[in-house]
Amino acid sequence: MSAAPLVIAVPSKGRLQENATAFFARAGLEFAKARGSRGYRGTVKGMPEVEIAFLSASEIVGHLVRGEVHFGITGEDLIREQASDADNDIALITPLGFGHANVVVAAPQAWIDVSGMADLDEVAVDLRSRQGRKMRVATKYVNLTRSFFARHGIADYRIVESLGATEGTPASGAAEIIVDITTTGATLAANALKVLDDGVILRSQANLAASLRAPWSEAARAAARAVLTRIAAQEEARRVREVRTLVPQERRAAVAAAANAFEAHLLSAPDAAELVMHCEVGHVFAVTDALAAAGARDMTVRSLDYVFRAHNPLQARLDKRLPVL
Repeated sequence: MSAAPLVIAVPSKGRLQENATAFFARAGLEFAKARGSRGYRGTVKGMPEVEIAFLSASEIVGHLVRGEVHFGITGEDLIREQASDADNDIALITPLGFGHANVVVAAPQAWIDVSGMADLDEVAVDLRSRQGRKMRVATKYVNLTRSFFARHGIADYRIVESLGATEGTPASGAAEIIVDITTTGATLAANALKVLDDGVILRSQANLAASLRAPWSEAARAAARAVLTRIAAQEEARRVREVRTLVPQERRAAVAAAANAFEAHLLSAPDAAELVMHCEVGHVFAVTDALAAAGARDMTVRSLDYVFRAHNPLQARLDKRLPVL
């Protein structure tokens, strides 16, 4: 009997699936659905030890908590909302750079005297004293709302669970304020709502998350290493650029010192005629200016597809959370 595969849960539709598929493809991990485009199971080409489970983004959290998949791609907002013990059940391995959305507290723009969470406490007291009822908060994020309000010392409110368009509840009279997700804030503004100054509960994006309850056999860990090695190499390639330059013999030490000042990673010996180094994308022009001032000439800069380092921070993050076999 062959070993159980490493299972990665991926969103089954929409932009999240498109972005997840593209993210893995950039890392050399190409998905293939087992039974055509409508199948709910798939594979990674060239890696028979890995299986893909296509699930809804909200289902993925439950599968991670129960240990039914090893990895899952889903939003941190869903993890924090749905997993009652998220930090012990799930390890966030790396943010993926898509699926950005903030979970926020929003109030009517007409409330000109309300700008922060402290002001909501005063609103709650006023509603209780004048109308004999609690302030109503419409949201799909019940757990995040309760914990955030508790941190701000707000207790006199009632949650109205929203199953539809949450942003419309204040105008309809179903709630006074809302807790919802937003990307640009345009929908909130269109509904005459404003985000409170200190009302950002969570800045969320899609994450590669690992289940700490899954059966992490030696075979599963080996497959995970293969996957994380490729992802880390692609992430490192996006983070750095390769700089090459010719160095006159009498300027080699000065040029090497200029590179070290920006923590550039030298790949060639400091006394080589051509210096090859990696530097962070944001430091490229500062590095080339410093190298030129130190005597370097004929510099070239190029992007890279993959950069494999001896240390893989993603693997280290996973290993730190898994029990030793």
